[in-house]
Amino acid sequence: MSYFAPESRQYVHPEDISPAARDWWRGAVIYQIYPRSFQDHNNDGVGDLVGITSRLEYVADLGVDAVWLSPVFTSPMKDFGYDVSNYRDIDPTFGTLEDFDRLVEKAHSLGLKVIIDQVISHSSDRHPWFAESRLSRTNEKADWYVWADPKPDGSPPNNWLSIFGGSAWHWDGRRMQYYLHNFLTSQPDLNFHNPAVQDALLGEMRFWLERGVDGFRLDTVNFYFHSQTLQSNPPVRPEDYSASTAPAVNPYNLQEHLYDKSQPENVEFLKRVRALLDEYPGSTTVGEIGDAQHQLEVMAQYTSGNDKLHMCYTFDYLGGEYTARHFAEALRMTKEKAPEGWICLAFSNHDVVRHVSRWAPHGHEGRLTNQAALLLMTMRGSVCLYQGEELGLTEAEIAYDDLVDPYGIEFWPEFKGRDGCRTPMVWHAHVRNGGFSAADRTWLPVPAQHLAYAVDQQDNVANSTLSFYRAVLRFRKEHPELVKGDIEVIEGTPEGVLAFTRSLDGRTLFCAFNMSTEPVDYDLPEGLSPTDAGAPGSDGQLTGTRLSFGPFGAYIASIS
Repeated sequence: MSYFAPESRQYVHPEDISPAARDWWRGAVIYQIYPRSFQDHNNDGVGDLVGITSRLEYVADLGVDAVWLSPVFTSPMKDFGYDVSNYRDIDPTFGTLEDFDRLVEKAHSLGLKVIIDQVISHSSDRHPWFAESRLSRTNEKADWYVWADPKPDGSPPNNWLSIFGGSAWHWDGRRMQYYLHNFLTSQPDLNFHNPAVQDALLGEMRFWLERGVDGFRLDTVNFYFHSQTLQSNPPVRPEDYSASTAPAVNPYNLQEHLYDKSQPENVEFLKRVRALLDEYPGSTTVGEIGDAQHQLEVMAQYTSGNDKLHMCYTFDYLGGEYTARHFAEALRMTKEKAPEGWICLAFSNHDVVRHVSRWAPHGHEGRLTNQAALLLMTMRGSVCLYQGEELGLTEAEIAYDDLVDPYGIEFWPEFKGRDGCRTPMVWHAHVRNGGFSAADRTWLPVPAQHLAYAVDQQDNVANSTLSFYRAVLRFRKEHPELVKGDIEVIEGTPEGVLAFTRSLDGRTLFCAFNMSTEPVDYDLPEGLSPTDAGAPGSDGQLTGTRLSFGPFGAYIASIS
């Protein structure tokens, strides 16, 4: 039997595909591109595929392994592409299928894999499937979405909530029923309990694999199935309360989401996804898990063995505190609850406040930025970098009149939404709109304060954040133990210090971080004889067995 190789778009024999080519994703660094904000080629104020293609050399020069494109499918853009109305075409905002093919070809020529966002838990209400489903209770696609009768008093069937605010149920006067939407009312949930829906969605994924993509980032992967009993969720216990999935002002956090997501049936569907991907050796999946109370358990279920997802990411690192205690606990719990799983680590993305603004105390922005980069590249897992992270971009302040994110508009002003992390990339400090676009107005404004961080202000500048990221990426690739090695958290460190080892094939690196604003001395564990490994940002001073750090200092050393 022959297999399809996405990169070459040719069918090859299994013995011609090396283990390294199949396993490239394990420990890879993936650069997330938010297409609306990366590069505008046609000067309409919105980024596009041709613009992205023109900047791929920059991405490759960073030293990353792959790009992840947020959705570019046909969409009414109520949620900026996360509401898909045609899974097999490119929205005219971004270009054409031919533009997409040229992007993939260019990326592959530069040694970059291409991962695309696949949003299948829900579609747009403009999708033909939903248009047919809502016509009657008896048509061919009547049960392709989640429909339910009202309670006798006309109220929704249960207490499930939408992440974007209000009930997760919306009344439809045609069918005289409610339909489920975990997000906007214009994003109805597909009914994965229907095998025909699963078949159709797998067919949509195959379409892109045949076009040469190397994998999928699966949006809200634990939202695919709901409980068919439609049982109401219980309130969350105070000790289990977490605002990592939704902002603290959102009542969504007050429920324990036992019945509206993370259902056991999802595992069997993910096996079907993996079987499809296995027909395309070297392709991969990254699942997004949004489940504040059970995220590590869900990650373990979804990534254990070799028959489900390749990797997942949770909000432990995207939404948690920047403290040694938090990270040590997260690393321990990941190893304990998902020993066979593989995590994809990220500190920033298109849904959360940029991590420099989220974590850095005033006056320590530069040191925290560099330490966070080094920490991210030394923990166990694959890594996602979000565009502009390598420049040290901070969260932008967006005026209410400029907001476009429905999430922020709903919860303003306590939660300002996601626009602040989605502003256009800055390429040139002294060019209109930072070199992103020549349009009179861009879809989101280019923050004036970001211009000083532009690529042309940092490129080939020895002490710039951009140069630091490039150096850290090189260091990671030079040390296989950081890419695929085991991790062991070191106990008994002083307050504020995180320490762990990374080991592979007899090689071990010792990694220590002072994650506080105060200098710290650390007496190394007995028998540890490290030798400075020459990592960028490794500025701790070792005197005998005493390690001294400044605020947000780090020390990376080899252990013989």
